[in-house]
Amino acid sequence: MGGGISGLAGAHRLARAGYHVTVLEAGPRLGGKILTTTFAGRPVDEGADAFLTRLPHAVELCRQLGLGERLVGPATAEAALWVGGGLRPLPPGLVLGVPVELAPLARSRLLSPWGLVRAAAEPWLPGRPVPGDVSVGRLVRRRYGRQVHERLVEPLLGGINAGPTDQLSVDVAAPALAAAARSSASLTRALRGRRPDGTAPVFAAPAEGMGQLVEALARALSAQGAQVHLSSPVRAIEPAGSGYRVVTNGGEDIVAARVLVAVPAFAAASLVAGLSPAAGELLGGLRYASVALVSLAYPAGAVPARPRGSGFLVPAGQGRLVTACSIFSNKWPEPGGNATLVLRASVGRDRDQRALALDDAELAERVDAELAEAFGLGGGPAAVRVSRWTRSFPQFPPGHRDRMAEVEASVAADAPGVALAGAYLGGVGIATCIGGAWAAADRLAG
Repeated sequence: MGGGISGLAGAHRLARAGYHVTVLEAGPRLGGKILTTTFAGRPVDEGADAFLTRLPHAVELCRQLGLGERLVGPATAEAALWVGGGLRPLPPGLVLGVPVELAPLARSRLLSPWGLVRAAAEPWLPGRPVPGDVSVGRLVRRRYGRQVHERLVEPLLGGINAGPTDQLSVDVAAPALAAAARSSASLTRALRGRRPDGTAPVFAAPAEGMGQLVEALARALSAQGAQVHLSSPVRAIEPAGSGYRVVTNGGEDIVAARVLVAVPAFAAASLVAGLSPAAGELLGGLRYASVALVSLAYPAGAVPARPRGSGFLVPAGQGRLVTACSIFSNKWPEPGGNATLVLRASVGRDRDQRALALDDAELAERVDAELAEAFGLGGGPAAVRVSRWTRSFPQFPPGHRDRMAEVEASVAADAPGVALAGAYLGGVGIATCIGGAWAAADRLAG
């Protein structure tokens, strides 16, 4: 159940294996947080606009669906930080915000002289490999000092996860950092051998937007004989003989031999509590952050000098409402070019409720004012769209992976034939969700 990317990927996996599949989606559409709609005359994503390619799952799924030849990478990956009233390019030689090359960092002037010296000393600092899970903030500050954490790592990993890195599991949010920390006392030395080669794009997406992936999955499920029911929220899962009865609100109940629960943790908690009380209790305690994406289109006359790069990040403590901004028309330029500048600004993070307190018009006005300051825009937007994603980003405190392993073990022991999938288990990101859903589907099939 669940028609987001996890539910659809798991359903597709099971249908390809020959199982008869029924998808129950509580809302009126498929895709969950993936949604591409027309804005300013072109397709613009309202949620995620790409997926990581270093994990194979999303690329492989696109190939299975016939989208492999239609994948494109961003036209630019140059990003900046908005600090001190200006945009400063991020230097090369960063791995998840951690500097493994000193010269580009020195030229960027993102750190003070003392901050640079502190970062440069990391390979020679005493220490031991980290045996267990810790917070990203604690790990980075201990090795590189406060400035690297606040000005480089916090805006990147904190922004991706919509929460503070002092409460963010390194195992979940930054597996490469976790592996480096366990292999060597020095993160710099360990990470130098883990950098991507730079020959392949880090991100990819279907040329017409991420919504194409959802549409292709829906077509494939239909061709495989799967049944898809929209506006069909599930009220309960009950044992029924050797299988389970899935009780829906207002629709016909479904009896199934196996059930893949691909919904957010707060919804899964109530569904599995009657089957596995321990799992339900742990799932009910997970925190979620709410965010919004504000899309704005500026005509050529409002843009004295078109900004370069893919966008910028905003470190915490800058007093800004915007946490990041993507220059969508630079990342994904239209064939033949277009003078309209399309920006997508992110607002909101865990424990920051300012955006939620504003209505759409007020939020758009505040965001427009900040973007005008950042880019020197000379006029207001010609079009605005606000996309709110309430309780959309699960938070991952240290020890999260062990707790979720306990959840999955409890469900497997108490309710054989039921499996869980979703971002709350293994981390945010489309490729991560697909991989987790495939693993859950394989457990059910096996």
